[in-house]
Amino acid sequence: MLSQKSTETVRATLPAVGEAIGTITDLFYRKLFTAHPELLRNLFNRANQSAGTQRQALAGAIAAFATALVERPGVRPDALLSRIAHKHASLGVSATQYPVVHRHLSAAIAEVLGDAVTEEVAAAWDEVYWLMANSLIEIERRLYAEQGALAGGTWRQWEVAERIQETADVVTFRIRPADGRPAPAFTAGQYVSVQVELADGARQIRQYSLTNAPGATVRSFAVKRLDEGEGPAGEVSGHLHDQVREGDLLTVSAPYGDIALDATDAPLLLASAGIGCTPMVAMLEDLVATGHQGPVVVVHADRSPADHALRADQERLVTKLARGTAQVWYERPEGDWPAERTGHADLSGIEIPDGVQVYLCGPLPFMRSVRTQLLERGVNPSAIHYEVFGPDLWLAPRATAGTTDARPSDVAG
Repeated sequence: MLSQKSTETVRATLPAVGEAIGTITDLFYRKLFTAHPELLRNLFNRANQSAGTQRQALAGAIAAFATALVERPGVRPDALLSRIAHKHASLGVSATQYPVVHRHLSAAIAEVLGDAVTEEVAAAWDEVYWLMANSLIEIERRLYAEQGALAGGTWRQWEVAERIQETADVVTFRIRPADGRPAPAFTAGQYVSVQVELADGARQIRQYSLTNAPGATVRSFAVKRLDEGEGPAGEVSGHLHDQVREGDLLTVSAPYGDIALDATDAPLLLASAGIGCTPMVAMLEDLVATGHQGPVVVVHADRSPADHALRADQERLVTKLARGTAQVWYERPEGDWPAERTGHADLSGIEIPDGVQVYLCGPLPFMRSVRTQLLERGVNPSAIHYEVFGPDLWLAPRATAGTTDARPSDVAG
Protein backbone atom coordinates (compact mmCIF):
# COMPACT_ATOMS: atom_id res chain seq x y z
CA MET A 1 0.00 0.00 0.00
CA LEU A 2 1.05 3.60 -0.50
CA SER A 3 2.56 5.52 2.37
CA GLN A 4 0.20 8.08 3.88
CA LYS A 5 2.25 10.99 2.54
CA SER A 6 2.28 9.57 -0.99
CA THR A 7 -1.42 8.76 -0.81
CA GLU A 8 -2.23 12.39 -0.12
CA THR A 9 0.06 13.56 -2.92
CA VAL A 10 -1.30 11.07 -5.47
CA ARG A 11 -4.90 11.92 -4.55
CA ALA A 12 -4.16 15.61 -5.04
CA THR A 13 -2.34 15.18 -8.35
CA LEU A 14 -4.40 12.35 -9.86
CA PRO A 15 -6.77 14.73 -11.72
CA ALA A 16 -3.83 16.50 -13.37
CA VAL A 17 -2.07 13.25 -14.22
CA GLY A 18 -5.33 11.77 -15.48
CA GLU A 19 -5.90 14.79 -17.69
CA ALA A 20 -2.43 14.45 -19.22
CA ILE A 21 -1.99 10.68 -19.10
CA GLY A 22 -2.56 10.20 -22.83
CA THR A 23 0.11 12.76 -23.67
CA ILE A 24 2.42 11.22 -21.07
CA THR A 25 2.12 7.69 -22.45
CA ASP A 26 2.55 8.90 -26.03
CA LEU A 27 5.79 10.67 -25.09
CA PHE A 28 6.89 7.68 -22.99
CA TYR A 29 6.68 5.29 -25.92
CA ARG A 30 8.50 7.69 -28.21
CA LYS A 31 11.31 8.02 -25.67
CA LEU A 32 11.40 4.27 -25.04
CA PHE A 33 11.60 3.30 -28.71
CA THR A 34 14.16 5.98 -29.51
CA ALA A 35 16.44 4.56 -26.83
CA HIS A 36 15.52 0.90 -27.48
CA PRO A 37 14.25 0.43 -31.05
CA GLU A 38 14.64 -3.33 -30.65
CA LEU A 39 11.66 -3.33 -28.27
CA LEU A 40 9.33 -2.06 -30.99
CA ARG A 41 10.74 -4.54 -33.50
CA ASN A 42 10.82 -7.61 -31.28
CA LEU A 43 8.48 -7.20 -28.30
CA PHE A 44 5.75 -4.58 -28.71
CA ASN A 45 2.95 -5.04 -31.22
CA ARG A 46 3.67 -2.59 -34.03
CA ALA A 47 0.03 -2.57 -35.13
CA ASN A 48 -1.18 -1.55 -31.67
CA GLN A 49 1.48 1.12 -31.48
CA SER A 50 0.51 2.46 -34.89
CA ALA A 51 -3.17 2.58 -33.95
CA GLY A 52 -2.50 4.16 -30.54
CA THR A 53 -4.39 1.47 -28.64
CA GLN A 54 -1.39 0.36 -26.59
CA ARG A 55 -0.94 3.92 -25.32
CA GLN A 56 -4.61 4.07 -24.34
CA ALA A 57 -4.32 0.77 -22.49
CA LEU A 58 -1.22 1.87 -20.56
CA ALA A 59 -2.88 5.16 -19.63
CA GLY A 60 -5.96 3.35 -18.36
CA ALA A 61 -3.94 0.82 -16.37
CA ILE A 62 -1.79 3.46 -14.64
CA ALA A 63 -4.78 5.63 -13.77
CA ALA A 64 -6.82 2.65 -12.58
CA PHE A 65 -4.00 1.33 -10.40
CA ALA A 66 -3.35 4.74 -8.83
CA THR A 67 -7.06 5.27 -8.24
CA ALA A 68 -7.29 1.92 -6.49
CA LEU A 69 -4.39 2.77 -4.21
CA VAL A 70 -5.99 5.98 -2.96
CA GLU A 71 -9.63 4.82 -2.90
CA ARG A 72 -9.11 1.31 -1.54
CA PRO A 73 -5.85 1.38 0.44
CA GLY A 74 -4.60 -2.04 1.45
CA VAL A 75 -6.52 -3.87 -1.31
CA ARG A 76 -4.31 -4.89 -4.21
CA PRO A 77 -6.15 -4.75 -7.56
CA ASP A 78 -5.37 -8.34 -8.47
CA ALA A 79 -7.81 -8.58 -11.39
CA LEU A 80 -5.98 -5.85 -13.28
CA LEU A 81 -2.54 -7.12 -12.30
CA SER A 82 -3.27 -10.73 -13.18
CA ARG A 83 -4.45 -9.88 -16.70
CA ILE A 84 -1.33 -7.79 -17.37
CA ALA A 85 1.02 -10.35 -15.83
CA HIS A 86 -0.32 -13.21 -17.94
CA LYS A 87 0.19 -11.14 -21.09
CA HIS A 88 3.70 -10.19 -19.96
CA ALA A 89 4.61 -13.82 -19.23
CA SER A 90 3.41 -14.88 -22.67
CA LEU A 91 5.74 -12.26 -24.16
CA GLY A 92 8.75 -13.30 -22.08
CA VAL A 93 8.94 -10.03 -20.11
CA SER A 94 11.57 -10.09 -17.35
CA ALA A 95 12.17 -8.08 -14.19
CA THR A 96 15.21 -6.37 -15.77
CA GLN A 97 12.91 -4.48 -18.17
CA TYR A 98 10.97 -2.64 -15.47
CA PRO A 99 13.75 -0.14 -14.59
CA VAL A 100 13.98 0.76 -18.29
CA VAL A 101 10.26 1.50 -18.40
CA HIS A 102 10.50 3.47 -15.16
CA ARG A 103 13.28 5.69 -16.48
CA HIS A 104 11.42 6.75 -19.62
CA LEU A 105 8.00 6.98 -17.97
CA SER A 106 9.36 9.23 -15.23
CA ALA A 107 11.03 11.42 -17.83
CA ALA A 108 7.78 11.70 -19.77
CA ILE A 109 5.80 12.68 -16.66
CA ALA A 110 8.35 15.34 -15.76
CA GLU A 111 8.43 16.74 -19.29
CA VAL A 112 4.66 16.90 -19.73
CA LEU A 113 3.77 18.26 -16.28
CA GLY A 114 6.80 20.51 -15.95
CA ASP A 115 7.12 22.49 -12.72
CA ALA A 116 4.14 20.66 -11.21
CA VAL A 117 6.42 17.64 -10.71
CA THR A 118 8.10 18.60 -7.46
CA GLU A 119 10.39 16.20 -5.61
CA GLU A 120 7.43 15.20 -3.48
CA VAL A 121 5.21 14.53 -6.49
CA ALA A 122 7.95 12.59 -8.29
CA ALA A 123 8.56 10.45 -5.20
CA ALA A 124 4.84 9.68 -4.79
CA TRP A 125 4.38 8.58 -8.40
CA ASP A 126 7.62 6.59 -8.24
CA GLU A 127 6.06 4.74 -5.32
CA VAL A 128 2.95 4.04 -7.40
CA TYR A 129 5.06 2.71 -10.26
CA TRP A 130 7.18 0.39 -8.14
CA LEU A 131 4.19 -0.93 -6.22
CA MET A 132 2.66 -1.89 -9.55
CA ALA A 133 5.92 -3.12 -11.09
CA ASN A 134 6.95 -5.24 -8.10
CA SER A 135 3.48 -6.77 -7.90
CA LEU A 136 3.69 -7.71 -11.58
CA ILE A 137 7.21 -9.08 -11.17
CA GLU A 138 5.99 -11.26 -8.30
CA ILE A 139 3.02 -12.63 -10.26
CA GLU A 140 5.11 -13.17 -13.40
CA ARG A 141 7.78 -15.02 -11.43
CA ARG A 142 5.07 -17.38 -10.16
CA LEU A 143 3.65 -17.87 -13.65
CA TYR A 144 7.07 -18.74 -15.06
CA ALA A 145 7.68 -21.16 -12.18
CA GLU A 146 4.37 -22.91 -12.84
CA GLN A 147 5.56 -23.56 -16.40
CA GLY A 148 9.01 -24.68 -15.25
CA ALA A 149 10.65 -21.76 -17.03
CA LEU A 150 13.17 -19.16 -15.97
CA ALA A 151 11.89 -15.59 -15.92
CA GLY A 152 11.50 -14.55 -19.55
CA GLY A 153 12.23 -18.06 -20.83
CA THR A 154 8.82 -18.91 -22.17
CA TRP A 155 9.79 -19.77 -25.76
CA ARG A 156 10.08 -23.22 -27.37
CA GLN A 157 10.20 -24.50 -30.93
CA TRP A 158 7.07 -26.28 -32.15
CA GLU A 159 6.59 -28.15 -35.43
CA VAL A 160 3.51 -27.61 -37.56
CA ALA A 161 1.93 -31.07 -37.76
CA GLU A 162 -1.08 -30.03 -39.82
CA ARG A 163 -2.56 -26.96 -41.46
CA ILE A 164 -6.34 -26.79 -41.94
CA GLN A 165 -8.11 -24.16 -44.05
CA GLU A 166 -11.23 -23.49 -41.99
CA THR A 167 -12.66 -20.61 -44.06
CA ALA A 168 -11.34 -18.30 -46.75
CA ASP A 169 -9.54 -16.21 -44.11
CA VAL A 170 -9.06 -18.59 -41.15
CA VAL A 171 -6.43 -21.32 -40.87
CA THR A 172 -5.94 -23.76 -38.00
CA PHE A 173 -2.39 -24.79 -37.17
CA ARG A 174 -1.88 -28.04 -35.26
CA ILE A 175 1.53 -28.05 -33.58
CA ARG A 176 3.67 -30.38 -31.46
CA PRO A 177 6.88 -29.76 -29.46
CA ALA A 178 9.88 -30.02 -31.78
CA ASP A 179 12.17 -31.12 -28.94
CA GLY A 180 10.04 -34.15 -28.05
CA ARG A 181 9.49 -32.98 -24.48
CA PRO A 182 5.94 -33.02 -23.07
CA ALA A 183 3.70 -30.11 -24.00
CA PRO A 184 3.02 -27.77 -21.06
CA ALA A 185 -0.33 -28.04 -19.32
CA PHE A 186 -3.02 -25.46 -19.98
CA THR A 187 -6.61 -24.69 -19.07
CA ALA A 188 -9.43 -24.13 -21.54
CA GLY A 189 -9.56 -20.47 -22.51
CA GLN A 190 -5.82 -19.84 -22.35
CA TYR A 191 -3.68 -18.61 -25.23
CA VAL A 192 -0.14 -18.89 -26.54
CA SER A 193 2.08 -16.23 -28.06
CA VAL A 194 3.54 -16.95 -31.49
CA GLN A 195 6.69 -15.13 -32.57
CA VAL A 196 7.56 -14.87 -36.27
CA GLU A 197 10.42 -13.23 -38.14
CA LEU A 198 9.06 -10.90 -40.81
CA ALA A 199 10.66 -9.84 -44.09
CA ASP A 200 12.25 -6.75 -42.50
CA GLY A 201 13.88 -8.86 -39.76
CA ALA A 202 11.48 -7.81 -37.00
CA ARG A 203 10.33 -10.57 -34.65
CA GLN A 204 6.71 -9.72 -33.99
CA ILE A 205 4.49 -11.53 -31.48
CA ARG A 206 0.75 -12.20 -31.41
CA GLN A 207 -1.52 -14.19 -29.11
CA TYR A 208 -3.86 -16.99 -30.23
CA SER A 209 -6.29 -19.07 -28.17
CA LEU A 210 -5.74 -22.79 -27.98
CA THR A 211 -8.77 -24.54 -29.43
CA ASN A 212 -8.38 -28.13 -28.27
CA ALA A 213 -9.11 -29.75 -24.93
CA PRO A 214 -6.50 -29.57 -22.15
CA GLY A 215 -4.29 -32.63 -22.09
CA ALA A 216 -3.97 -33.01 -25.84
CA THR A 217 -0.44 -33.74 -27.02
CA VAL A 218 -0.88 -31.86 -30.29
CA ARG A 219 -2.08 -28.28 -29.77
CA SER A 220 -4.25 -26.24 -32.11
CA PHE A 221 -4.80 -22.54 -32.69
CA ALA A 222 -6.70 -20.69 -35.41
CA VAL A 223 -5.49 -17.54 -37.16
CA LYS A 224 -7.72 -15.11 -38.99
CA ARG A 225 -6.06 -13.05 -41.70
CA LEU A 226 -6.66 -9.42 -40.81
CA ASP A 227 -7.66 -6.91 -43.43
CA GLU A 228 -4.72 -5.48 -45.28
CA GLY A 229 -4.18 -1.75 -45.31
CA GLU A 230 -1.66 0.92 -44.47
CA GLY A 231 0.59 0.22 -41.49
CA PRO A 232 1.53 -3.05 -39.81
CA ALA A 233 -1.97 -4.38 -39.09
CA GLY A 234 -2.22 -8.01 -40.16
CA GLU A 235 1.49 -8.50 -40.77
CA VAL A 236 1.76 -11.55 -38.49
CA SER A 237 -1.50 -13.19 -39.55
CA GLY A 238 -0.53 -12.60 -43.18
CA HIS A 239 2.87 -14.19 -42.59
CA LEU A 240 1.33 -17.25 -40.95
CA HIS A 241 -1.20 -17.65 -43.77
CA ASP A 242 1.26 -17.12 -46.61
CA GLN A 243 4.52 -18.60 -45.32
CA VAL A 244 3.90 -21.35 -42.75
CA ARG A 245 3.28 -24.91 -43.91
CA GLU A 246 3.33 -28.43 -42.45
CA GLY A 247 6.79 -29.33 -41.18
CA ASP A 248 7.81 -25.72 -40.50
CA LEU A 249 8.92 -24.62 -37.04
CA LEU A 250 7.21 -21.93 -34.99
CA THR A 251 8.46 -20.15 -31.87
CA VAL A 252 5.65 -20.49 -29.34
CA SER A 253 5.26 -19.50 -25.69
CA ALA A 254 3.91 -21.55 -22.84
CA PRO A 255 0.13 -21.11 -22.41
CA TYR A 256 -1.11 -18.19 -20.32
CA GLY A 257 -4.33 -16.29 -19.66
CA ASP A 258 -6.40 -15.72 -16.54
CA ILE A 259 -9.77 -16.75 -18.01
CA ALA A 260 -10.54 -20.32 -17.00
CA LEU A 261 -13.64 -22.41 -16.42
CA ASP A 262 -14.51 -23.31 -12.85
CA ALA A 263 -14.64 -27.06 -12.26
CA THR A 264 -18.36 -27.08 -11.35
CA ASP A 265 -21.67 -27.83 -13.04
CA ALA A 266 -22.75 -24.19 -12.78
CA PRO A 267 -24.86 -22.86 -15.67
CA LEU A 268 -22.69 -21.33 -18.40
CA LEU A 269 -23.17 -18.85 -21.21
CA LEU A 270 -20.40 -18.83 -23.83
CA ALA A 271 -20.83 -15.84 -26.15
CA SER A 272 -18.54 -15.10 -29.08
CA ALA A 273 -18.37 -13.31 -32.39
CA GLY A 274 -16.11 -13.96 -35.36
CA ILE A 275 -12.75 -15.49 -34.46
CA GLY A 276 -13.69 -15.01 -30.80
CA CYS A 277 -15.13 -18.52 -31.03
CA THR A 278 -11.66 -20.01 -30.53
CA PRO A 279 -11.46 -20.06 -26.70
CA MET A 280 -15.10 -21.13 -26.60
CA VAL A 281 -14.34 -24.23 -28.66
CA ALA A 282 -11.62 -25.19 -26.17
CA MET A 283 -14.07 -24.66 -23.31
CA LEU A 284 -16.67 -26.83 -25.06
CA GLU A 285 -14.06 -29.53 -25.61
CA ASP A 286 -13.25 -29.42 -21.90
CA LEU A 287 -16.91 -29.47 -20.83
CA VAL A 288 -17.58 -32.50 -23.01
CA ALA A 289 -14.46 -34.29 -21.74
CA THR A 290 -15.36 -33.67 -18.09
CA GLY A 291 -19.05 -34.57 -18.52
CA HIS A 292 -20.47 -31.18 -17.52
CA GLN A 293 -24.10 -31.67 -16.45
CA GLY A 294 -25.26 -28.08 -16.04
CA PRO A 295 -26.94 -26.01 -18.76
CA VAL A 296 -24.60 -24.50 -21.35
CA VAL A 297 -25.92 -21.77 -23.64
CA VAL A 298 -23.69 -21.05 -26.65
CA VAL A 299 -24.21 -17.74 -28.44
CA HIS A 300 -22.27 -16.87 -31.60
CA ALA A 301 -22.51 -14.02 -34.09
CA ASP A 302 -20.78 -13.89 -37.46
CA ARG A 303 -20.94 -12.27 -40.88
CA SER A 304 -22.18 -15.39 -42.70
CA PRO A 305 -22.11 -19.19 -42.49
CA ALA A 306 -19.11 -19.19 -44.83
CA ASP A 307 -17.23 -16.89 -42.43
CA HIS A 308 -18.10 -18.94 -39.33
CA ALA A 309 -14.80 -20.62 -38.42
CA LEU A 310 -14.90 -23.89 -36.44
CA ARG A 311 -18.65 -24.05 -37.01
CA ALA A 312 -18.73 -27.84 -37.30
CA ASP A 313 -16.71 -28.21 -34.10
CA GLN A 314 -19.09 -25.93 -32.20
CA GLU A 315 -22.14 -27.80 -33.43
CA ARG A 316 -20.63 -31.21 -32.72
CA LEU A 317 -19.60 -30.32 -29.19
CA VAL A 318 -22.90 -28.69 -28.23
CA THR A 319 -24.79 -31.86 -29.19
CA LYS A 320 -22.52 -33.89 -26.90
CA LEU A 321 -23.36 -31.83 -23.82
CA ALA A 322 -26.04 -33.07 -21.44
CA ARG A 323 -27.87 -29.72 -21.55
CA GLY A 324 -26.30 -27.75 -24.36
CA THR A 325 -28.07 -25.28 -26.66
CA ALA A 326 -26.74 -22.98 -29.36
CA GLN A 327 -28.06 -19.75 -30.83
CA VAL A 328 -26.31 -18.28 -33.90
CA TRP A 329 -26.78 -14.92 -35.65
CA TYR A 330 -25.57 -14.07 -39.15
CA GLU A 331 -25.49 -10.62 -40.70
CA ARG A 332 -25.68 -12.16 -44.17
CA PRO A 333 -27.47 -15.50 -43.75
CA GLU A 334 -27.92 -18.05 -46.49
CA GLY A 335 -31.02 -20.01 -47.43
CA ASP A 336 -34.05 -20.24 -45.13
CA TRP A 337 -32.53 -18.55 -42.08
CA PRO A 338 -34.89 -17.22 -39.37
CA ALA A 339 -35.32 -13.44 -39.28
CA GLU A 340 -34.92 -13.33 -35.50
CA ARG A 341 -31.39 -14.76 -35.91
CA THR A 342 -30.38 -12.27 -38.59
CA GLY A 343 -28.22 -9.28 -37.72
CA HIS A 344 -26.54 -8.65 -34.39
CA ALA A 345 -26.87 -10.93 -31.36
CA ASP A 346 -30.03 -10.17 -29.37
CA LEU A 347 -30.31 -12.05 -26.09
CA SER A 348 -33.84 -10.87 -25.28
CA GLY A 349 -35.40 -14.15 -26.38
CA ILE A 350 -32.84 -16.43 -24.71
CA GLU A 351 -33.43 -17.97 -21.31
CA ILE A 352 -30.60 -17.01 -18.94
CA PRO A 353 -30.25 -19.58 -16.13
CA ASP A 354 -30.01 -18.35 -12.54
CA GLY A 355 -26.45 -18.29 -11.23
CA VAL A 356 -24.99 -18.26 -14.75
CA GLN A 357 -21.27 -17.74 -15.35
CA VAL A 358 -20.62 -15.88 -18.60
CA TYR A 359 -17.56 -15.96 -20.87
CA LEU A 360 -17.21 -13.46 -23.72
CA CYS A 361 -14.77 -13.17 -26.60
CA GLY A 362 -15.01 -11.13 -29.77
CA PRO A 363 -14.80 -7.56 -31.04
CA LEU A 364 -15.23 -4.91 -28.36
CA PRO A 365 -18.59 -3.59 -29.68
CA PHE A 366 -20.00 -7.12 -29.54
CA MET A 367 -18.79 -7.72 -25.99
CA ARG A 368 -20.05 -4.34 -24.79
CA SER A 369 -23.46 -5.04 -26.32
CA VAL A 370 -23.78 -8.53 -24.86
CA ARG A 371 -22.54 -7.41 -21.44
CA THR A 372 -25.03 -4.53 -21.38
CA GLN A 373 -27.88 -6.88 -22.28
CA LEU A 374 -26.85 -9.28 -19.52
CA LEU A 375 -26.58 -6.55 -16.89
CA GLU A 376 -30.04 -5.29 -17.85
CA ARG A 377 -31.35 -8.80 -17.23
CA GLY A 378 -29.84 -8.92 -13.75
CA VAL A 379 -26.67 -10.93 -14.32
CA ASN A 380 -24.08 -10.09 -11.66
CA PRO A 381 -21.16 -8.14 -13.19
CA SER A 382 -18.71 -10.37 -11.31
CA ALA A 383 -20.10 -13.38 -13.21
CA ILE A 384 -19.14 -11.91 -16.61
CA HIS A 385 -15.64 -12.87 -17.73
CA TYR A 386 -14.05 -11.75 -20.97
CA GLU A 387 -11.05 -12.28 -23.20
CA VAL A 388 -9.69 -9.70 -25.62
CA PHE A 389 -6.56 -9.95 -27.74
CA GLY A 390 -4.64 -6.76 -27.97
CA PRO A 391 -4.62 -3.90 -25.48
CA ASP A 392 -7.39 -4.20 -22.91
CA LEU A 393 -9.40 -1.00 -23.34
CA TRP A 394 -12.69 -2.30 -22.03
CA LEU A 395 -13.09 -3.60 -18.52
CA ALA A 396 -9.68 -3.96 -16.88
CA PRO A 397 -10.15 -1.01 -14.53
CA ARG A 398 -13.54 -2.16 -13.27
CA ALA A 399 -12.08 -4.27 -10.51
CA THR A 400 -9.79 -1.51 -9.33
CA ALA A 401 -11.78 1.68 -9.33
CA GLY A 402 -14.22 0.70 -6.62
CA THR A 403 -17.12 0.18 -9.04
CA THR A 404 -18.39 -2.66 -11.17
CA ASP A 405 -18.64 -0.77 -14.42
CA ALA A 406 -15.64 1.54 -14.78
CA ARG A 407 -14.04 2.23 -18.13
CA PRO A 408 -10.55 3.56 -18.79
CA SER A 409 -12.14 6.93 -19.58
CA ASP A 410 -13.90 6.92 -16.22
CA VAL A 411 -10.65 6.79 -14.26
CA ALA A 412 -8.27 8.51 -16.63
CA GLY A 413 -10.19 11.76 -16.98
